[in-house]
Amino acid sequence: MKLKDLEALLRQRIVYFDGGIGTSFQKMKLEEENFRGSLFKDHPVSLKGNNDLLSLTDPETVKKMHRAFVEAGSDIISTNTFSATRVSQADYQMEDQAYDINKQSALLAREVANEAKDRYVFVAGSIGPTTKITSLSPDVSNPAYRDISFDDLSKAFEEQVEALMDGGVDLLLAETFIDTLNIKACISAWERVFAKRGVRLPVILSATITDKSGRTLSGQTIEAFWNSVRHAKPLAVGLNCAFGAKELKPYIREISELADCYVSCYPNAGLPNPLSDTGYDETPEHTGKALLDMVNEGYVNMVGGCCGTTPQHICKIIEMTKDQRPRTLVSPQKKMRLSGFEPMNI
Repeated sequence: MKLKDLEALLRQRIVYFDGGIGTSFQKMKLEEENFRGSLFKDHPVSLKGNNDLLSLTDPETVKKMHRAFVEAGSDIISTNTFSATRVSQADYQMEDQAYDINKQSALLAREVANEAKDRYVFVAGSIGPTTKITSLSPDVSNPAYRDISFDDLSKAFEEQVEALMDGGVDLLLAETFIDTLNIKACISAWERVFAKRGVRLPVILSATITDKSGRTLSGQTIEAFWNSVRHAKPLAVGLNCAFGAKELKPYIREISELADCYVSCYPNAGLPNPLSDTGYDETPEHTGKALLDMVNEGYVNMVGGCCGTTPQHICKIIEMTKDQRPRTLVSPQKKMRLSGFEPMNI
């Protein structure tokens, strides 16, 4: 399936992502042996919680998760690779498994996607922000300190992109980035891979704001973030995770007025709530209604769910929005667009 086919779909209707992968696994109450499998029985540290590793140790569980979202109606499913760089896998002493995790995760997602006989399901290679931040110091007493360099982070992303492409993904999804410098390291990584292979995949950039000020953790406003990454010429840009859709609406409105590409939004099911069945506040009806409001206002082209959203959430989102028109692409006035914490447009 080619980029033109996905773009044709985006022009016709709203396109749907899957829901929360990590929280899907949490609901399964997996134990240490699920994460170790037969491959890593003697690994020296605990592996529980390393969801990406399940692609190697418990592939049937991963396929079950993907299958539930395909059956719910998702057009795009994301690989189980949110923390599959060497950088993040170092927390489990599993750095050397990074390539295999990414390739196998892509193969599993592709296998499930191909089970859909009535339509084509796209596979997005999920690239998370890692456990490091390059714009800020983790040491309050030394503002200049960084515990990883831009180049080392970009090399880790490059390995991940290579493996995801070897596994057959249709597009790349850089998601939940709270630090713009991290996502720029990711952009530089896939540009090197594209140049080396002579192949360019569609890319989606999705940032996460960290509080009601509407800024990323590294301090940028939505417009400043877009100015920083628009050179990547993404298929879509948007926001995910953070709050529920209702709270994200003003920031999605802002980016929809700025971006000359498609706009995506896949929020959490509200805020965490240990007393609810899903661990989050919003029911499928709440999330569906909030995203319907965005669709009706003409702000989005792609929607879905992040943490706490289930196949039932995706079903309801599709049911409520499937007959609505997607956002029309805009052509912002041509300016020199620069950014620090704030945008500077000349």
